Amino acid sequence: MPDLDRIDRRILAALQSEGRITNLELAERIGLSPTATAERVKRLTRDGFILGYSARLDPAKIALGLLVFVEVKLDRTTPEVFDDFAAAVRRAPEVIECHMVAGGFDYLVKARVADMAAYRRFLSDVLLSMPGVRETHTYAVMEEVKGDPMLPI
Repeated sequence: MPDLDRIDRRILAALQSEGRITNLELAERIGLSPTATAERVKRLTRDGFILGYSARLDPAKIALGLLVFVEVKLDRTTPEVFDDFAAAVRRAPEVIECHMVAGGFDYLVKARVADMAAYRRFLSDVLLSMPGVRETHTYAVMEEVKGDPMLPI
Protein backbone atom coordinates (compact mmCIF):
# COMPACT_ATOMS: atom_id res chain seq x y z
CA MET A 1 0.00 0.00 0.00
CA PRO A 2 1.45 3.33 -1.00
CA ASP A 3 2.44 5.72 1.79
CA LEU A 4 1.34 3.32 4.55
CA ASP A 5 3.73 1.77 7.01
CA ARG A 6 3.01 -1.13 9.36
CA ILE A 7 1.64 1.15 12.09
CA ASP A 8 -0.69 2.98 9.66
CA ARG A 9 -2.06 -0.38 8.50
CA ARG A 10 -2.64 -1.44 12.12
CA ILE A 11 -4.48 1.84 12.80
CA LEU A 12 -6.67 1.40 9.73
CA ALA A 13 -7.46 -2.22 10.59
CA ALA A 14 -8.39 -1.31 14.17
CA LEU A 15 -10.58 1.63 13.17
CA GLN A 16 -12.25 -0.38 10.43
CA SER A 17 -13.29 -3.11 12.86
CA GLU A 18 -14.07 -0.81 15.80
CA GLY A 19 -14.74 2.74 14.67
CA ARG A 20 -15.78 3.93 18.13
CA ILE A 21 -12.50 3.02 19.81
CA THR A 22 -11.04 5.89 21.81
CA ASN A 23 -7.72 7.40 20.83
CA LEU A 24 -6.25 6.14 24.13
CA GLU A 25 -7.40 2.56 23.46
CA LEU A 26 -6.12 2.76 19.90
CA ALA A 27 -2.75 4.07 21.08
CA GLU A 28 -2.43 1.23 23.59
CA ARG A 29 -3.40 -1.34 20.98
CA ILE A 30 -0.81 -0.20 18.44
CA GLY A 31 1.93 0.75 20.89
CA LEU A 32 2.22 4.49 20.26
CA SER A 33 1.60 7.52 22.45
CA PRO A 34 -1.89 9.02 22.26
CA THR A 35 -0.47 12.18 20.67
CA ALA A 36 1.40 10.27 17.94
CA THR A 37 -1.66 8.10 17.32
CA ALA A 38 -3.96 11.12 16.99
CA GLU A 39 -1.54 12.74 14.55
CA ARG A 40 -1.44 9.60 12.41
CA VAL A 41 -5.24 9.35 12.39
CA LYS A 42 -5.47 13.01 11.36
CA ARG A 43 -2.96 12.41 8.53
CA LEU A 44 -4.76 9.26 7.36
CA THR A 45 -8.02 11.22 7.29
CA ARG A 46 -6.51 14.26 5.58
CA ASP A 47 -4.85 12.03 2.95
CA GLY A 48 -8.17 10.31 2.18
CA PHE A 49 -7.46 6.85 3.58
CA ILE A 50 -10.21 7.29 6.18
CA LEU A 51 -13.40 8.48 4.52
CA GLY A 52 -15.63 8.67 7.60
CA TYR A 53 -17.31 6.69 10.36
CA SER A 54 -20.71 5.06 10.51
CA ALA A 55 -22.79 2.50 12.38
CA ARG A 56 -23.75 -0.81 10.76
CA LEU A 57 -27.48 -1.41 11.07
CA ASP A 58 -29.53 -4.61 10.96
CA PRO A 59 -31.58 -4.25 7.74
CA ALA A 60 -34.35 -6.56 8.94
CA LYS A 61 -34.93 -4.49 12.07
CA ILE A 62 -35.46 -1.33 10.02
CA ALA A 63 -37.82 -2.98 7.50
CA LEU A 64 -35.24 -3.39 4.72
CA GLY A 65 -35.01 -7.17 4.78
CA LEU A 66 -34.92 -7.83 1.03
CA LEU A 67 -31.59 -7.39 -0.75
CA VAL A 68 -31.64 -7.40 -4.55
CA PHE A 69 -29.06 -7.10 -7.28
CA VAL A 70 -30.28 -5.70 -10.58
CA GLU A 71 -28.48 -5.81 -13.91
CA VAL A 72 -29.36 -2.70 -15.91
CA LYS A 73 -28.95 -2.29 -19.66
CA LEU A 74 -29.25 1.18 -21.10
CA ASP A 75 -30.79 1.98 -24.47
CA ARG A 76 -27.71 4.00 -25.49
CA THR A 77 -24.21 4.25 -24.09
CA THR A 78 -23.39 7.92 -24.43
CA PRO A 79 -21.84 10.20 -21.82
CA GLU A 80 -25.14 12.06 -21.43
CA VAL A 81 -27.13 8.86 -20.78
CA PHE A 82 -24.49 7.64 -18.30
CA ASP A 83 -24.57 10.98 -16.48
CA ASP A 84 -28.37 11.14 -16.37
CA PHE A 85 -28.66 7.56 -15.12
CA ALA A 86 -25.99 8.10 -12.45
CA ALA A 87 -27.72 11.26 -11.22
CA ALA A 88 -31.05 9.42 -10.96
CA VAL A 89 -29.44 6.53 -9.05
CA ARG A 90 -27.92 8.95 -6.54
CA ARG A 91 -31.42 10.27 -5.78
CA ALA A 92 -32.86 6.77 -5.10
CA PRO A 93 -32.55 5.97 -1.37
CA GLU A 94 -33.24 2.27 -1.98
CA VAL A 95 -30.02 1.97 -3.99
CA ILE A 96 -27.13 1.28 -1.66
CA GLU A 97 -24.55 0.59 -4.37
CA CYS A 98 -24.38 1.07 -8.11
CA HIS A 99 -21.45 0.11 -10.31
CA MET A 100 -20.82 0.66 -14.01
CA VAL A 101 -19.50 -2.68 -15.25
CA ALA A 102 -17.92 -4.18 -18.34
CA GLY A 103 -19.72 -7.11 -19.88
CA GLY A 104 -23.22 -7.98 -20.98
CA PHE A 105 -24.95 -5.10 -19.19
CA ASP A 106 -24.10 -1.55 -18.15
CA TYR A 107 -24.74 -1.23 -14.40
CA LEU A 108 -25.07 -3.50 -11.40
CA VAL A 109 -27.41 -2.03 -8.80
CA LYS A 110 -27.58 -3.25 -5.20
CA ALA A 111 -30.76 -2.19 -3.44
CA ARG A 112 -32.56 -2.83 -0.14
CA VAL A 113 -36.32 -2.77 0.28
CA ALA A 114 -38.82 -4.18 2.77
CA ASP A 115 -40.12 -7.12 0.76
CA MET A 116 -41.02 -8.32 -2.73
CA ALA A 117 -44.05 -6.00 -2.94
CA ALA A 118 -41.80 -3.04 -2.11
CA TYR A 119 -39.30 -4.24 -4.71
CA ARG A 120 -42.04 -4.40 -7.34
CA ARG A 121 -42.93 -0.76 -6.57
CA PHE A 122 -39.24 0.25 -6.63
CA LEU A 123 -38.74 -1.48 -9.97
CA SER A 124 -41.73 0.07 -11.70
CA ASP A 125 -41.80 3.50 -10.04
CA VAL A 126 -38.08 4.19 -9.65
CA LEU A 127 -35.70 1.96 -11.58
CA LEU A 128 -37.59 1.56 -14.85
CA SER A 129 -38.34 5.28 -14.94
CA MET A 130 -34.66 6.22 -14.75
CA PRO A 131 -33.20 7.82 -17.90
CA GLY A 132 -32.03 5.38 -20.54
CA VAL A 133 -33.09 2.12 -18.87
CA ARG A 134 -33.94 -0.43 -21.55
CA GLU A 135 -33.85 -3.72 -19.67
CA THR A 136 -33.30 -5.13 -16.18
CA HIS A 137 -32.65 -8.55 -14.68
CA THR A 138 -33.21 -8.97 -10.95
CA TYR A 139 -31.58 -11.37 -8.51
CA ALA A 140 -33.23 -11.53 -5.09
CA VAL A 141 -30.86 -12.61 -2.33
CA MET A 142 -32.07 -15.70 -0.48
CA GLU A 143 -29.15 -15.81 1.97
CA GLU A 144 -26.35 -13.35 2.58
CA VAL A 145 -23.30 -15.59 2.91
CA LYS A 146 -20.77 -12.82 3.47
CA GLY A 147 -21.59 -9.15 3.79
CA ASP A 148 -18.47 -7.86 5.50
CA PRO A 149 -17.71 -4.24 4.55
CA MET A 150 -14.14 -4.46 5.89
CA LEU A 151 -11.31 -4.16 3.39
CA PRO A 152 -8.27 -6.43 3.70
CA ILE A 153 -5.44 -4.33 5.14
